[in-house]
Amino acid sequence: MVLVVIGALVLLLFGGCAAIVAAIGSSGDTSRVTTGRIAESDDPADEPTARKKTREKQAGIGTAVRDGEFSFTVTKMDKRARVGGDFLSKDAQGVFLLVYITVENIGDEAQAFSGSAQKLYDAKGREFEASAEAAIYLQDSKSLYEKINPGNSVRGVVLFDIPKNTDPAAIELHDSIFSNGVKVKL
Repeated sequence: MVLVVIGALVLLLFGGCAAIVAAIGSSGDTSRVTTGRIAESDDPADEPTARKKTREKQAGIGTAVRDGEFSFTVTKMDKRARVGGDFLSKDAQGVFLLVYITVENIGDEAQAFSGSAQKLYDAKGREFEASAEAAIYLQDSKSLYEKINPGNSVRGVVLFDIPKNTDPAAIELHDSIFSNGVKVKL
């Protein structure tokens, strides 16, 4: 009897998680639509061509790009060995790359921005994850989890812990962990 109850609870928990993931995944348009200098295509048959053109004409710092319900503008970059203050700080394994961005909600509903959904690529094509732990130590990073209402924008900082001699090539920005993302040349 106890096993049946435990099994039912596990089944309900799994079903609830699946429903949440499905709801989040379908809550916004995650098609790759961009503004600025990046190639656009609404025809799925043109997807390989659109991706090739995107690589050739990637947007750069200061150019607004769109992924789903967010418009992103990378405004600048900075490197630091440590983030935080005198009492609470975090040292980088290599060096922290701070990418300053403006995120605008161009959709019709409030949506959360998460720095952990963003990816960094270096000149060798290696992928780096954002450091949510380091973002805690940076005052006003606004990249942990920031709810943005329609028409509003926030300025935030996404941090990456990268090797000291790494040349960052691009950041891939996402409106959610389920979106295709859009790359910005750094």
